[in-house]
Amino acid sequence: MKITSIKAFPVRLPRDLDEATGTAGSPTALAAGGSGYRWSAVFPCLYSKNFETALVKIETDGGLTGWGEAQAPLAPEVACEIVRLLLAPLWVGNEFPGDAETIADWWEAMYLTMRVRGQTGGFMLDAISGVDMALWDLAGKMAEKPVSAMLTGTPKRKVKAYLSGLPAEGRKAAAARHWAEGFREFKLFFDTETEEEFFRGTGDLPAEARFAVDALWRLRPETAVAFGKKCDAGGALWLEAPLAPEDPLPHGALARSIETPLALGESYRTRYEMAPFFREKAVGVYQPDLGRCGITEGMRLASLATRAGASVVPHVSIAMGPQIAAALHYAAAVDSCLIAEYNPKVFPIANRFLKTPLRMEGCHYVVPDGPGLGIEMDEDALARVAP
Repeated sequence: MKITSIKAFPVRLPRDLDEATGTAGSPTALAAGGSGYRWSAVFPCLYSKNFETALVKIETDGGLTGWGEAQAPLAPEVACEIVRLLLAPLWVGNEFPGDAETIADWWEAMYLTMRVRGQTGGFMLDAISGVDMALWDLAGKMAEKPVSAMLTGTPKRKVKAYLSGLPAEGRKAAAARHWAEGFREFKLFFDTETEEEFFRGTGDLPAEARFAVDALWRLRPETAVAFGKKCDAGGALWLEAPLAPEDPLPHGALARSIETPLALGESYRTRYEMAPFFREKAVGVYQPDLGRCGITEGMRLASLATRAGASVVPHVSIAMGPQIAAALHYAAAVDSCLIAEYNPKVFPIANRFLKTPLRMEGCHYVVPDGPGLGIEMDEDALARVAP
């Protein structure tokens, strides 16, 4: 089957910042300003006041279409231009046999296009991931098999979810409501001014609940151990993104000093970026973001994580249907993945643009069982927001 076009287009959806605060893509309150991009009020990182992502569509002469998505919470136009100028010309006009080996070869070729120019992460890899995801969707449709069944012979039918994105205001009531739905694990953002205030807030959860802590890269090596000991005392599931992401050495030192496993992965896109952290034995929970690492590299990274003794828990941030569906197929195929992130404020937005919504049953995702990613995009609805 020949590829006839590869298109990428940015999506930017307005959202209520008060409603979105504490959720994916806006974990903290944002500073005031007139720009669409604003600083976090508690740590130095930009966030968008909008819901932003980049979608990729591959068309073939056989009439089949593959969909992918690049994680693009800011400036999605950048990833789209990389697809248009650098990646699409590589494959348009090529025969695509629809097998995993070809997708892996094409991932490598896309990576090599800019490697010697230093573009081995960031927007470049996000764009590659969107194309990679769309190729897997297309391959599954060609084989008439779900992506998860192409990745493993015995995929899970359902994936347990933990709840992320509890609001700072009204957290106790929200936690109780989701507890009644079956959720027993919750992730809390370190979005308060002080550690004392944060750990007091864990009391908003039901007594039997277990919680993970997302430190949002706010800790410093000299104070992180004390924070980690408080996580130990609370029986935290993991301590996520504790330190500035560039240096593996302090992560390794922190991991050796506390009992709570460190959770890392959303900031990194390739095995090359993650290797130093695995060597330092810093990773207890590997958190791939499928819109950043793609399915192909994500499976390689899952193998590395398993060999390092780390569990795998997909990170689900700002995402639409293709990215969430890819995370579910990935989770269904990886043996060491027993749980995945669920954000109740992201999920409905993703489903707005699917002809058949992704489903939850209580606290479990239902893995789509149709061919490819098992989703069908509502292109008319998309055209109204991303012409």
